[in-house]
Amino acid sequence: MPPAPRRTLQDVADAAGLSLAATSYALRGTRGAPATIERVRAVAAELGYRVDPIARALASGRTGTVGVAAALRDLWQQDLAVDLNHALRAHDLMAAIADSDADPAQERRVLEQFAAQRVDGVVAVPADPSADYWTLLDPGTALVTIGDALTARPDASAVLFDNRHGVSTSLRHLHELGHRRVALLTPALPTTPGRPSQLLAQEVARELGLELPVAPSPASTAGAVAVARAVLAAPARPTALFCLSDSLAYGAYRAARDAGLDVPGDVSVLGYDDQELAPLVAPPLTTTAWDEDAIVAAALEQLLRLLASDERRPEPPGRVEFRPELVVRSSTGPAR
Repeated sequence: MPPAPRRTLQDVADAAGLSLAATSYALRGTRGAPATIERVRAVAAELGYRVDPIARALASGRTGTVGVAAALRDLWQQDLAVDLNHALRAHDLMAAIADSDADPAQERRVLEQFAAQRVDGVVAVPADPSADYWTLLDPGTALVTIGDALTARPDASAVLFDNRHGVSTSLRHLHELGHRRVALLTPALPTTPGRPSQLLAQEVARELGLELPVAPSPASTAGAVAVARAVLAAPARPTALFCLSDSLAYGAYRAARDAGLDVPGDVSVLGYDDQELAPLVAPPLTTTAWDEDAIVAAALEQLLRLLASDERRPEPPGRVEFRPELVVRSSTGPAR
């Protein structure tokens, strides 16, 4: 049998008794009374109408695609990218997920790719929030960052982390346990400028009188193993490792085990994500928890607000900040 003819927007408009423009606005939920929007969407579902992405792009200048940039070897950021993909899909948007690999050079290439694809928006966990390459994105592209605000794009919206609270709470926890030499494992390359959380950790350590040698590490668990091994083999071995991601903390576990060290008897390990494996590893990981679902919802809200704004009257940048909670488990103990 020949395939059923593809339903068009005109078919939906005729069935709903509305103009093409009113039908299009209602389907996108941008204009019209709630009852009208609901009725038009019901008619479209009954007819089996599906949006033609090419036609939509030609008509509106929109592609329906949002770029998502994160360090995908970091397990927490990987989970975040998946959650963003699901949230965008629920709003009829396609996610183009790209790995920045916590590397500014790679992050620049990702942004160049997004610009060439003419994505409607970008949601990013920036590897270098101070870089000027964020201006490669067209000013009309909706831009939302998660974690840190962008220096070169003050017009971008941001879902910010209260890193001062998170870092201070974590280091004070170790200080109260008697630790005075704490190594900081940070997910960055040697060429990457200091992230705000790293700089804050060094500032708080000085206030507490802690020695805080910094060890840049690849973002992955496997990459962190070699870095943690070198730190634990140093003549002045730290009594604790503060890892600015749980992925690095898992690598520190492996390095400690390879060195015959007990966690937390010989060395305490503290993470910074509360990634879903944190309570399942042995011993369960002490870490800083962020409300991932709320973070995704806030980023999506900021993005949709920007996408719906009138280009002649652009929305001002939005800011929302999340404060983390220290979750104390068994991987931290008194300094030996």
